[in-house]
Amino acid sequence: MKYLIVSDIHGALDSAQIVCDVFKKEKCDKILCLGDILYHGPRNDLPNEYKPKEVVKLLNEYKDDIIAITGNCDAEVDAMVLAFKFNYTLDLDINGFNAHLEHGHHLDELLNKNYQQYDIVLYGHTHIPDNSEKNGVKFFNPGSITLPKNNTKRSYAIWENNIITLYDILGNVIDTLKL
Repeated sequence: MKYLIVSDIHGALDSAQIVCDVFKKEKCDKILCLGDILYHGPRNDLPNEYKPKEVVKLLNEYKDDIIAITGNCDAEVDAMVLAFKFNYTLDLDINGFNAHLEHGHHLDELLNKNYQQYDIVLYGHTHIPDNSEKNGVKFFNPGSITLPKNNTKRSYAIWENNIITLYDILGNVIDTLKL
């Protein structure tokens, strides 16, 4: 299967539109949304195109295609208006790999537990892409599609077969992870 991996939309309509456009153009099977969908949080600047009501409307059209993780800026009220289910964390078999999905704001808790049962951990939260390995486990963060930090670019990733490719919002390849 082909998965679009995004994180930290933070209510930006242009970012949500990019997600939907890439999903259709690349013929992805599912969208893995790693949290922080509607609210921008008190530590972030207000995103350009901040229109959470419009983001709700747009993403709800893809309710059967989205697997969502709850972020630290996501609230119960967000789950009430979005038509897809939120998961605090989720363990999935993705293309034959044992994947753990979480937002990342509690990643330290995972690192203090037995995370070596996973092949890969997908997370968001930091707004900084990550392609690293700890004790044989891959860690991958697609960065933020809306509010990148540390001079990184707005980004998303596509996981197909055993390759995860990180792209900027213009479709340029930033990084590749072969599992």
